[in-house]
Amino acid sequence: MKITRHQVEHIAHLARLEFNEKELDDFTQQLNNILTYFDKLKEVDTTGVEQTSHAIMLKNVFREDKVRNSLGLNLSLKNAPEKEGNCFRVPKVIE
Repeated sequence: MKITRHQVEHIAHLARLEFNEKELDDFTQQLNNILTYFDKLKEVDTTGVEQTSHAIMLKNVFREDKVRNSLGLNLSLKNAPEKEGNCFRVPKVIE
């Protein structure tokens, strides 16, 4: 067994999760199955395989920056639920 029930209980406590007895047993078994599968993957010969950080090649797609007109003050405040002068009025969130 790779992971014990006690370790699953500890992880659940840290994550603020509550499980009944059956769920703890089920999760312990499922996590052990996952870790056992990782051991199988370690047996694969990866000699000559280049390391990657992603399964597929990624590249950034950048668009050209273009100068455009902004919305303007009146249009940006048009649908504001509340406004105060030239600003949005929002509820206070910090006491």
